[in-house]
Amino acid sequence: MSPQLEASCLLLSANVSYANAARDLKQLTGIYVDHSTQQRLVHRQEFVEVIAEQTVTDLSIDGGKARLRTDKGKPSEWRDYKAVTLHEEAHAAFFQENEALVDWVNRQPLSETITCLGDGHPGVWNLMADISTPEQRREILDWYHLKENLYREHLSYAISRNTQRKSMRE
Repeated sequence: MSPQLEASCLLLSANVSYANAARDLKQLTGIYVDHSTQQRLVHRQEFVEVIAEQTVTDLSIDGGKARLRTDKGKPSEWRDYKAVTLHEEAHAAFFQENEALVDWVNRQPLSETITCLGDGHPGVWNLMADISTPEQRREILDWYHLKENLYREHLSYAISRNTQRKSMRE
């Protein structure tokens, strides 16, 4: 297999299932590489751990769900993953390996104060709690979720005040 074809297989396998990578590769190049070959290519790769070249001053962590394909007729299974970006420096994703994510971040050259940006989900903040030291972390809720929480609190307050006014009039 040529290096270019192997690189194409790896790129497609990173974005879709192995079966879909085989289908897409055939569509794009006219060359069919079976899904099991796609999987073997991925599993034999050595992924070198990335270490930031400069001091990391800020990072973001987010999580999501990955759908695992199951046998036909059976319901899909969903599993958690977490991704971290060391802004301007490096990115990594971990599939059901929260401790590995924290260890990887803590091996990076972190600044005296590290800004940690997250969406407010407990799973994200639990990970951030193990990064660096509490004195070094500056934890920030992202703008979207901050607005969402403020709106929810404002709405809750407005409803409460309206209920109080009605009860006072009665």
